[in-house]
Amino acid sequence: MAYRDLRDFLRKLEKENELVRIRAEVDPKLEITEITDRATKAGGPALLFEKLKGSSVPVVTNLLGSERRMNLALEANSLDDVAGRISSFLDVKSPQGFFDKLKMLPKLAELGSFFPKSVKSGLCKEVIRRDNFSLSYFPILTCWPGDGGPYITWPLVITRNPKTGKRNVGVYRMQVFDERTTGMHWQTQKHGAEHFRDARGANPEGRMEVAVAIGGDPATCVSGILPVPPDMDEFMFAGFLRGEPVETVKCETLDLEVPANAEIILEGHVNLGEMRTEGPFGDHTGYYSLEGEFPVFHVDCITHRKDPIYLTTIVGRPPQEDYFIGHAIERIFLPVMKMQHPEIVDVAMPAEGIFQNLMIVAIRKSYPGHARKVMNAIWSLGQAMFTKVIVVVDHDVNVQDASEVVWKALCAIDPERDIQFVMGPVDTLDHAARMQDYGSKMGIDATRKWASEGYRGVWPDEIVMDAATKARVDMLWPKLGMKTPPSK
Repeated sequence: MAYRDLRDFLRKLEKENELVRIRAEVDPKLEITEITDRATKAGGPALLFEKLKGSSVPVVTNLLGSERRMNLALEANSLDDVAGRISSFLDVKSPQGFFDKLKMLPKLAELGSFFPKSVKSGLCKEVIRRDNFSLSYFPILTCWPGDGGPYITWPLVITRNPKTGKRNVGVYRMQVFDERTTGMHWQTQKHGAEHFRDARGANPEGRMEVAVAIGGDPATCVSGILPVPPDMDEFMFAGFLRGEPVETVKCETLDLEVPANAEIILEGHVNLGEMRTEGPFGDHTGYYSLEGEFPVFHVDCITHRKDPIYLTTIVGRPPQEDYFIGHAIERIFLPVMKMQHPEIVDVAMPAEGIFQNLMIVAIRKSYPGHARKVMNAIWSLGQAMFTKVIVVVDHDVNVQDASEVVWKALCAIDPERDIQFVMGPVDTLDHAARMQDYGSKMGIDATRKWASEGYRGVWPDEIVMDAATKARVDMLWPKLGMKTPPSK
């Protein structure tokens, strides 16, 4: 059974000793961030703050801030299990004959069962506020001293493509300006920004419907962060992850559907001709992202559960909770990358690389220039186009071991020969770029060099002890009086 809602998952975390209830009064301004930051960096649990200064609504942070909690959220023994499920669908080939088609029916039926299920009402509508409401009812965090104000950091922002009518669900920070307006940080290359541009192009003085869901079952909460293809419904993919369809309900004032069991729903609109200065914001880069002009979201109606829980996430100097979400994305979507580029063996995005700054790729090299082909292929893959530095190593390098990568990569490169630079789109949050959204990227070919690539030397063998000697020493080790365990 999939988790019905956020509370169902919190009960599971408490049972697994992965949740701590904090009953001392804390301030949503800065204090929760400092507590959460310390807990996350110490490998600590999810935190449920029950007594908030200025609000009766409890706050949850660090919900998925460990690999174990991410596995619990996805109801899997490991992220590789989830990746395996994806692989099983990707491996389905076009059926050739009648019996092949029959064999596919159970898998196709399972896929069809993941589509969102529309229901008449949901827990998110236990309380409906059309008048006399304020965002100040919720303990929205001011995370860092230099922030421009309080920010909603884990909203599922739901819009509809004005051309196709297809839904998009994305996570974009929302700076609270006052009781009923926020910023809408739609970065240039995001789908929400594309919907905004298309709508504004058709009617520059019109408005665009926007719904925001806060707090749901964990798979649905993650769905807006996942790099699913533009034509795939994020709620459908959430259904795939949870093994059951996401129940959705129509908004009170909008022609949009939202998760029926969410804690909080904000219904409203964006005026297509209105922009406002948003920022600064202490971002996942570990630096403040600066002020910029972004659309303004006007809240027209709020619905929520009777005793809502406010879910939020802290970003800042890594590692933070977003690293564990990013790591899950890396493992879960590796089969998709391998399907497109079978030479890829493994991929790693270290926490310090904050997703877009560093990707390490192991490949099974087959021809001259293969590493450069892979670099350019990755720069053409969706959000991977923002990757500032790509390091390509041979298949026998463990890309999950940073020490091994640094050693083998640095020993393998001749910098002038093996480093290439390209120009292209970069992440809006890259403060080092020469201009917003555009700059340079670097690829490093750290594979063994071949004669067919112009290498005239003899590539040396790696030093490895023979297996027989290692086995003899294993037998001797208990007699040696060594305090340290034997290194394998």
